[in-house]
Amino acid sequence: MNPLSGSDRPVVVDRRHTPRGELVLRRAGEHYEVIANGTFLMDTRDGRSERALVREAVPAGCDLRLLLGGLGVGFSLDEALRLPAVSEVVVVELEPAVVDWARSHLRGRAGLGVDDPRVRLVVADLHAALETLTGRFDAVCLDIDNGPGWLVHPANAAVYADAALERMRRLLRPGGRLAVWAAAADAGFAARLRRHFAAVWTVAIAVPRGPDDVVYVASDTERLSPATSP
Repeated sequence: MNPLSGSDRPVVVDRRHTPRGELVLRRAGEHYEVIANGTFLMDTRDGRSERALVREAVPAGCDLRLLLGGLGVGFSLDEALRLPAVSEVVVVELEPAVVDWARSHLRGRAGLGVDDPRVRLVVADLHAALETLTGRFDAVCLDIDNGPGWLVHPANAAVYADAALERMRRLLRPGGRLAVWAAAADAGFAARLRRHFAAVWTVAIAVPRGPDDVVYVASDTERLSPATSP
């Protein structure tokens, strides 16, 4: 690999100290990267798997309500807002810094993002928010940390545990789907999903390096075609 040119070398744009450790936004050329406690989390280079997370989850229909756990750099939210059938997206994001970046450094990269009138933003821990959210959803999309099998913050394991999965299942409307993003396949997590849902399937998305990203989709009904972007 050729050395990075001066303009492509990562430059720290913002650094925050949180109760979970250090969170850094840095710029590399035209792209941005999010680093947590020295571990890469996400960047703005691709976004195919984050978009697939939403496309695979949202069923056909109209006036659909979506719960998105984790804002990231905005790819999943943008994909949801591109679907005309989606009338509301509830976004639960733990880190205020991530919300700040969505409204500053990352603004304009994904439509209106968090300022779209269809978005209701909840800055909270998703595991705790699951107990207070009201109403039911047509889709729940989960993109927390690096997925169930590769956690930067061990406390996030609670989001992928049986109690949380059952709570998310109860939040779904009949025919609704839970979709979970993972940085790599996790057989143990797939087995856990099958304890709570009648149908579980996976979608693999190839990435330039390392194992495929994986989207796990779970439903109490058989697999049907998802909604598609216009």
